[in-house]
Amino acid sequence: MRYRELGRSGLAVSEIGYGAWGIGESSWVGATEDESVRALHRAIDLGVNFVDTARGYGESERIVGRVVRERAGDEVHVATKVPPKNRVWPAPDGLDPAGTFPGEHIRTSLETSLLTSGLDHFDVLQFHVWNDDWIGRGDWLETIGELKQEGKIRLFGVSINDHEPESALALVRSGAVDSVQVIYNIFDQAPADALLAACEENGVGVIVRVALDEGGLTGRITAGTTFPEGDFRNRYFRGDRPAQVEQRVAAIVADLGIAPDEIAEHALRFVLSSPAVSTVIPGMRTLHNVERNAALSDGRLLTADQLAVLAKHRWPRNFYS
Repeated sequence: MRYRELGRSGLAVSEIGYGAWGIGESSWVGATEDESVRALHRAIDLGVNFVDTARGYGESERIVGRVVRERAGDEVHVATKVPPKNRVWPAPDGLDPAGTFPGEHIRTSLETSLLTSGLDHFDVLQFHVWNDDWIGRGDWLETIGELKQEGKIRLFGVSINDHEPESALALVRSGAVDSVQVIYNIFDQAPADALLAACEENGVGVIVRVALDEGGLTGRITAGTTFPEGDFRNRYFRGDRPAQVEQRVAAIVADLGIAPDEIAEHALRFVLSSPAVSTVIPGMRTLHNVERNAALSDGRLLTADQLAVLAKHRWPRNFYS
């Protein structure tokens, strides 16, 4: 496993991190705690030292905390998220930070996360939504400073609104944030337009989520694909979207000249080929997925020719809406 610094924070994180939304047994159907615990232990065995969870991920914080406490001899960095008090996702313009992330809400959410996980601190506390309108307003920044001084958090980050990387540019340039979490993949390459360079320039770490497009860039989503009742992917891949994804992936495979089962590997290597990226956090619920993804931290990045090919496969759309 290779490691990169999370911006200028001094925190070294594994290139392949662990996205723990899927193990929370909420929006993703099919996870079991026993298998999730085995998968997370295996990830740590293989050098994964960064785990991303959230207050809103069902049982995820509890399961992550359990494993991290069982691996007390290993240095595992955990990031969690504070949901907006007003429960508005994503964060549109015009919201008052006093109603979205007031200091008392931030503190109460963190204390609940600490109690649920059994941990004494989090390495990164992230707001689960963000809007640059909030800079210089409200008491959120003061509260973050207090929580750092109290040793309850080490770093502060935000999870950027889906497919809106430009919505955190002012925050990145303000010096108030240590890391940002953003959607970045072969289809959504928008972060490369301005955000990634701004993060490099200002020493802000980049945590990449949805690198595999919620499964779309694994090659396993095809026309007619269905998911268990209650699984959020039924909405994400509704209508003819699976057929659209299948066609797009087939075009990528053909243009790269790779086998269909190599698309997930190339999708993760695409993300890691950016020097601005600190870690990528694919969701992993099985031993197989952990071993397959962890093996990609081998220093082999995509070539300039491959990146030029993939630049033609940008596909602006928002399947969350």
